Amino acid sequence: MTLHAMIDRVTDRIRERSADSRSAYLRKIARAAQEGPARAHLSCGNQAHAYASMDDKQDMATTRKPNIGIITAYNDMLSAHQPYERFPNVIRAAGRAAGATVQVAGGVPAMCDGVTQGRAGMELSLFSRDVIALAAGVGLSHDCFDSAMYLGVCDKIVPGLVIAAATFGHIPAVFVPAGPMPSGLPNDEKSKVRQQFATGEVDRDALMAAEMASYHGPGTCTFYGTANTNQMLMEFMGLHLPGSSFVNPNTPLRDALTVAAVQRAAAITNLGNEYIPAGEVLDERAFVNGIVGLMATGGSTNLVLHLPAMARAAGVLLDIEDFHDLSENVPLMARVYPNGLADVNHFHAAGGLGYMIDQLLEAGLLHADVKTINGSGLDGYSREPKLDGDRIRWEAGSRTSLNDKILRPASDAFARTGGLKQLQGNLGRGVIKISAVAPERHLIEAKARVFQDQEAVKTAFRNGEFTEDTVVVVRFQGPRANGMPELHSLTPTLAVLQDRGLKVALVTDGRMSGASGKVPAAIHVSPEAAMGGPLARIQDGDLVRLDAAAGTLECLAPGFENRAPVPFDGSHSSEGLGRELFAAFRAVAGPATEGAGVVV
Repeated sequence: MTLHAMIDRVTDRIRERSADSRSAYLRKIARAAQEGPARAHLSCGNQAHAYASMDDKQDMATTRKPNIGIITAYNDMLSAHQPYERFPNVIRAAGRAAGATVQVAGGVPAMCDGVTQGRAGMELSLFSRDVIALAAGVGLSHDCFDSAMYLGVCDKIVPGLVIAAATFGHIPAVFVPAGPMPSGLPNDEKSKVRQQFATGEVDRDALMAAEMASYHGPGTCTFYGTANTNQMLMEFMGLHLPGSSFVNPNTPLRDALTVAAVQRAAAITNLGNEYIPAGEVLDERAFVNGIVGLMATGGSTNLVLHLPAMARAAGVLLDIEDFHDLSENVPLMARVYPNGLADVNHFHAAGGLGYMIDQLLEAGLLHADVKTINGSGLDGYSREPKLDGDRIRWEAGSRTSLNDKILRPASDAFARTGGLKQLQGNLGRGVIKISAVAPERHLIEAKARVFQDQEAVKTAFRNGEFTEDTVVVVRFQGPRANGMPELHSLTPTLAVLQDRGLKVALVTDGRMSGASGKVPAAIHVSPEAAMGGPLARIQDGDLVRLDAAAGTLECLAPGFENRAPVPFDGSHSSEGLGRELFAAFRAVAGPATEGAGVVV
């Protein structure tokens, strides 16, 4: 199928914008690759230190077997990462069988946003992405590895690992998922209990029971938030094996897919004939494919921050306009909570990513001719894994949706567009996700109520202060102010106001959760208020207009542009729970439009 004209045009625009940085990047990784296997350049003493604890030390010192480095984000605070506890042993055994040696190169931190939501710890969350990239870099700096396997799933972990994989772009990179937990309490029922708790209709015991019935075992949370969006991206971008993203943990198929991933990591090193360095996989076409997947699935808005940061590490420069233009031309093919009632297990059973990739390729909406770790172009990702004894074979996936309430063909999608809009105006530049927002709420014009943090919003709600249509402005939530925390704990509060018949919207230089839904929210507004951005000039009572259809975000108050900005007071968010350790990060963080990065 001929490539869609807009996909071609956006890709060319990215390629032109990135010409200098991408060329410099490719020269860098080519120089590293030309030096040959890294271990060959280590002294005998260096090597002895590197292999001292290994059973395979003689092979490592005297043979040309590939040595695979594992970067793991294992901890058992994250249900999604708990299954990784046993992966190194599985990978070591599979590596030996494949004629390779394996070492855990290093661990990276991995925090759970579900635990820190609404708490001070959330102010470390975005910067943890850069810490993860740095920590992975430390692990790989020993320069002993012919390929790397990255074990990570959740919100900032995968983007941080991709930044590291791109930085060490001469090393092949295989990303290994752990899979979603089995389905628990339906997400819409959980959401209803949260709203009932917000209004005092149920007590904390009922809320706790609902939450624990929803989050109940090992694996990724089953709603389609940032963690599961990450898994989709790794498949669309060719860093996972086909069909591996949404297979449940601790099952025979999951283990067989992990073994198959080891076999690929051993096969694609610079020691053999199928060298596939990570930096060549991560080109502008891969990132366009990832954005297309984001739009077609209705994925997390957090990736509008993470993808530019990931891409910059590979010399590729993305802009919000790229997301907007691709969204306008990619149909929304999936309805997964919060954009529908189904969870990711239901989505996978209905045909999942393989069906979507097949459909999007047929419609000319994806680049087929890309490098992937699978050794095929992207068309190989329309196939699905099946167990054949204890091994994997890939078969043609379903050409029809097995549940059209969850998954539809590109020609008969749930919506014509992906639902992500760029917003611009005198309040700055940001984005809005409207795939779960009712059309009659795409335009909100109302007086502003201005707050400095989300707790103040909830206090005003409890005091009964919201009695008319309102644009809730929460400012000083950007990366330079307090690390750009998610404001997910506002979702039940704003949803209750909306259900009471009020027109409400959120405008912020912070983030919403990847699972944000039905309330219109202009997020990532840049320049941020702490840098003197327009949100620092807005006052209570100003008329604000958010128009998703027109793509505008404006304050209509006379003389707004001439006001002096309110100065930022960071004393309340500069210390406690490790925040003081991140002062240097806050001081140098880039703008949200460029990924709010520190290390790239």
